[in-house]
Amino acid sequence: MYLFQLFRSFLPYHNPIGFGVVDFVEIALAVLLSTLALLSNKTIEAKSRQFAERTIWCMLALGALPILLRLVLLRIHPVPMPSGADDFSYLLLADTLSHLRLANPAHGLHRFFETNFVLQQPSYSSIYPLGPALPLAFGQLIFGLPWAGVLLSEGLLCALCYWALRGWITAGWALVGGLLAVIEFGPLCYWMNCYWGGAVSAVAGCLVFGALPRLRQSYRTRTAIILGCGLGFQMLSRPYESLFLDLSVLLFFAPALRQAGERRRVAKAFLMTAIAVAPSILLILLQNKSVTGAWTTMPYQLSRYQYAVPTTFTFQPNPVPHGNLTRDQELYALGQAEAHGDQPESPGRYVRRLLNRIGTYRFFLLPPLYLILPAFLLGIGQFRYAWVVATIAIFALGTNFYPYFFPHYIAALTCLFVLISVAGLERLSRVRVRGLAAGTEAARWILFLCFTQFLFWYGLHLFANENSLLAIAPYEVGDNINFDDPEGRIAINKQLASEPGKQLVFVRYGPQHSFHEWIHNAADIDQSRIVWADDLGASEDQDLERYFPGRHVWLLEPDAYPPKLTPYRLQTSPFESVQ
Repeated sequence: MYLFQLFRSFLPYHNPIGFGVVDFVEIALAVLLSTLALLSNKTIEAKSRQFAERTIWCMLALGALPILLRLVLLRIHPVPMPSGADDFSYLLLADTLSHLRLANPAHGLHRFFETNFVLQQPSYSSIYPLGPALPLAFGQLIFGLPWAGVLLSEGLLCALCYWALRGWITAGWALVGGLLAVIEFGPLCYWMNCYWGGAVSAVAGCLVFGALPRLRQSYRTRTAIILGCGLGFQMLSRPYESLFLDLSVLLFFAPALRQAGERRRVAKAFLMTAIAVAPSILLILLQNKSVTGAWTTMPYQLSRYQYAVPTTFTFQPNPVPHGNLTRDQELYALGQAEAHGDQPESPGRYVRRLLNRIGTYRFFLLPPLYLILPAFLLGIGQFRYAWVVATIAIFALGTNFYPYFFPHYIAALTCLFVLISVAGLERLSRVRVRGLAAGTEAARWILFLCFTQFLFWYGLHLFANENSLLAIAPYEVGDNINFDDPEGRIAINKQLASEPGKQLVFVRYGPQHSFHEWIHNAADIDQSRIVWADDLGASEDQDLERYFPGRHVWLLEPDAYPPKLTPYRLQTSPFESVQ
């Protein structure tokens, strides 16, 4: 119905300014051409190049821009509501860190709090590495809002993307790359609208890939330390993928090892880099010891042993749980086992999986930028650009051993994809046809289309209402911004927030339950205002009610439509009733 009204508004005199569809097309073309003409203005270009040379100011501007753009959308896209096991696990880790500890003591009644991607024994802890939770903990400590850390990490990503590109290309093109990072990984990206995105790993990649060309040009202790910090952050955020990042660094310096003088400089740089990496290694070991009780056993390894999630690499057999699983945990284990498959790995399966994942790389490139890929590939005769392609290939081949895949697994490559975009555009801009700068105009048009696409979707999210957003959602590719209350969590949380005192919520999943986790708790369960617990039956639920006296007890049925929250009167024995 709304779409009918929308298209009907294109008819003459059915909209406030009396335009018809032809009028809209004409004015749109006029705006496009006028904007392109302004962008072609030599004075504006000169001023932009001057600004691009001011590194600090550019980084501040690019860091603030995605944050401001997202805050403007809060009216219709509020602070994201955590909505899944990954979100809840990272938020638990952030809360744990905000209490200045790496793990929490196991709860005496932990059987009620079993949930996915969280260990209950020997400690109550997230199974994930520290990196992605660090900005969440910072946001919670400083602003009282973990999402503030998400915003800041996204701003830091866009600022550092520009800084990294400055080591590879001219300042003007680096600024263009920073702006591309804003529109690709900014306000409409799922990294900014959930709590398990890839900004921290992407920041690590920016530090590494920005330091490498600077170290090749001249050795500086500061740059070597930046390289070490980047490698360390990647270890803290994506331990497995950090191996590929380390390999790419070694590959980058391989040509320099042919000369004795260069070998000494590289050795000196590696020494300082190793010193900078050391704190991250220490943190990993300390987390392992605090969570699992063993220095070399990672939390996710213990989770795999206890719960069979996360599943193994494709060349390994499916894990077997060593304990009793809740029905929800069984669902996750079966889902991951199905993604893994029970067939042995083979070259054919490996290649098919690799080819099927090519489409996910669309996340890192806007459609108009695909046109410049040939221009970039023509430049891989240079070692540095051949190395870029080799690095992406290393990550693609290495992560293909995962049974499933998300773009944030290779988030460390973010600035390299942006580099491919701007390097290709820069190469295209140098093309001349019969003495005319045809390549420059083509590069401008491609960039213009990129920013126009972003402005179109951003404008829809900014000005559209609920009906129009629901209508356009199936046609929006790559963007993933929270909207409305599709799972009913906001309504349930509002209902609980309106109740005075402390609450105890028993969660009873229905037969049709799928991958939508509801049981989640803070680091200090006993002191939490709301405690979420698995409904184990009236006879057992009484144990938890007695443990939390004075709390208002609820029964949540999340698989009802909409989710239903009702007071829960636990069964008591006749003798207890008389008393």
